[in-house]
Amino acid sequence: MYPQSGLLYVKSIRGRRFLLLFAVLSCLRGRNGGKTGPPVSESQEDPDLIAAFLSGNERGFDLLVLRYQDRVFNVCYRLLGDYEESLDAAQDTFVKVFRGLKKFRGDAGFSTWLYRIAVNTCKSRLSSVQFRLSKRALSLEGGRGTEDCGAPLEVENGSFLPERMLERREREEAVQHAISALPGDWKTLVVLRDIEGLSYEEIASATGKNIGTVKSKLSRARRKLREKLKDKV
Repeated sequence: MYPQSGLLYVKSIRGRRFLLLFAVLSCLRGRNGGKTGPPVSESQEDPDLIAAFLSGNERGFDLLVLRYQDRVFNVCYRLLGDYEESLDAAQDTFVKVFRGLKKFRGDAGFSTWLYRIAVNTCKSRLSSVQFRLSKRALSLEGGRGTEDCGAPLEVENGSFLPERMLERREREEAVQHAISALPGDWKTLVVLRDIEGLSYEEIASATGKNIGTVKSKLSRARRKLREKLKDKV
């Protein structure tokens, strides 16, 4: 299912997403054996927050979640095209990071490693039988509106929206549909490069592909997107 207002919708559920993420992460608390670790602040760089967390200060991890939760959710949403699935995938991503941070070697940046986990989590969901069946059921039902999305829009009737907002919503919806229709690898590359702004080197590290492959597949994906979005945006 697709939210009615693209990025506007994403902003409207930010608070709920934050609470749900921390509800899941709270289940993992108390594994530091009573250690407290060094103090941390929002201004510290990723390596400092990671070091504090590994030393026992779990707030270091809280701050990493605060820093990256929106980006992780947006990547998941662009890849999955479904609010609830994206929320679950974002939660799964941070739980995996929490459990695997001790194994993070720092060969690539933390954000690149985080994107890799998010992308792989979404790939697993896309390939699962349960996900395919749920998407098929939704399409057969002909669209169930937004009441099942978990966070209704403040303005549900599009006729009351200003003209520019309507146009923006229609463009965002068209872009999301076009991205969702791309093959898996192409979709991932477009999201990481054109939406998240990662460098080719970061994308290569996050996806396990060489830079030449990234560039060639991205070029084909962009060409396909232009074809799909011709006269729509």
